[in-house]
Amino acid sequence: MNTKILIAGFGGQGILFAGKFLAYEGLMNEKEVSWLPSYGPEMRGGTANCSIIISDTLIGSPIVDKPDVLIAMNGPSFDKYENDVVAGGAMYLDSSLIDRKTERTDTNAYYIPATAMAGENGLNGLANMIMLGCVIKHSGIMTLDSAKTAMEKLVPAKKQDMLALNIRALELGYNYEGDK
Repeated sequence: MNTKILIAGFGGQGILFAGKFLAYEGLMNEKEVSWLPSYGPEMRGGTANCSIIISDTLIGSPIVDKPDVLIAMNGPSFDKYENDVVAGGAMYLDSSLIDRKTERTDTNAYYIPATAMAGENGLNGLANMIMLGCVIKHSGIMTLDSAKTAMEKLVPAKKQDMLALNIRALELGYNYEGDK
C-alpha cells in the first residue's frame, strides 16, 4: 500500500487535525507515514491543506502533487485540486459547501453533506471527522475499529470530552449512504 492523500479546506475546519489523525493511525499500525501541513495566513479563513502519505515501504518525498485521495471541504479547494487526483483515485467532497459535481469520469466521487450533518447532530466543527468516516469506509486505508483506537490515543486528556463526539462523527460518516 502507498496511499497519497490531500485534505484541503478553509482554516478552522480541522484540516490539519484530520491529517494528523490519519498519520497517527498509520504509525500505530507500523506503516511509513508522512504528514506535511500547509498553514500560515490560511489559518485565518483562507484555504489550508495537508498532505499525508501512508505506505508499506519507505517514503521518498512528502510532496503529494497527484493524490490518490482528495478530501475537499470547500469549493475553492475542490476547484484547485480536482484535476490533480490520479485516474482511478477518489474524491470526497463536502456537498454542504461545494455546489457542483465533478465532470471527471476517471475517478470515484463521494458527495457527503458533512457540514450540514455535523450541525444537525450537534457536532459543529466535526465535519472533518464525518468526511474521514466516509473515507475509511470506501478506501480501505484502515478499519473503523483501528480509527477509534487511534482517536482514543490522539485526543489529549484535557479534551477528553471531545473523544466521544469525534468517534460519533466518524461513525456518522462511515454509515452515510448518500451520493456517489
